[in-house]
Amino acid sequence: MGDGMTREDDRELLKAAYEAWESEKWPLAGELLERLARRHPDHPKSGVWWYDAALAYKFLRNWAKAYELGREAAARAEPNAQDPAFWNLGIAATIMEDWETARAAWRGFGLTVPDGDGEIVADFGATPIRLDPAGTGEVVWAQRLCPARARVLNVPTPESGRRFGEVVVHDGAPNGEREVNGQAYSVFDELLLFRASALPTMTVEVTAATPEDVRALAELFDEHGYAAEPASGVRIICSCCSEGSVRQDRDHQVGGGQQVNVAAPVDEVPRLLDGWCAAAPTVRSWAFPATT
Repeated sequence: MGDGMTREDDRELLKAAYEAWESEKWPLAGELLERLARRHPDHPKSGVWWYDAALAYKFLRNWAKAYELGREAAARAEPNAQDPAFWNLGIAATIMEDWETARAAWRGFGLTVPDGDGEIVADFGATPIRLDPAGTGEVVWAQRLCPARARVLNVPTPESGRRFGEVVVHDGAPNGEREVNGQAYSVFDELLLFRASALPTMTVEVTAATPEDVRALAELFDEHGYAAEPASGVRIICSCCSEGSVRQDRDHQVGGGQQVNVAAPVDEVPRLLDGWCAAAPTVRSWAFPATT
């Protein structure tokens, strides 16, 4: 046969693999595609089979297998042509903390990453990340450290289970966008928590005369490496709208009585808030929310 597949059972294997794929039976699809690729490593379509097998294991969040099979797919991909085989390998290698392979994958895709032997840490700009896509789906802003990891810059709501300063691995496929000052930013879905933050999230009640007073509070926490954000900046929208285009204001401080989410060591919060109040005691006050 001209296509290199001479056995009837190979054709049946190919058919069964993609029937499982279409039915989103990822464990079976991954297993069958890997079996087919190993039988015919030199087949013209083997790169596609390796890629789809690795992708099936990515969907399963089986990163060891996605990494193993992704290496095979990338070995058969064309460098510097933005082939997704390199991107998915970059994600899997990042999660496995094989930084040498991750660097090679990003460069194979056509990206520039810094030299080195260890963890990739650079400035790839800010981007919105959807935390816990299957759960709360909260979208926060984060600083990209590499093509697949970002550090959370906002104070996520306590319900999200995430914290300010945490590093998450995110997908490479955009799932919505946020527009700020006329510029559109792609939203990427979180894949997993890469590095946790030790800073707890608390909510406090503050009274401030003006938005500038609230901005001063945020700046005070920022100066100490912490964060404080008005809860009024959180917008509740449906998942369909969240995955579309949403316009955002960069500055959402308001005056008056309100709740503020803060990320800082527990014993530091009262000290910082007292200092903020002392700078303008007639117009600023704070308290922990009353418990029932």
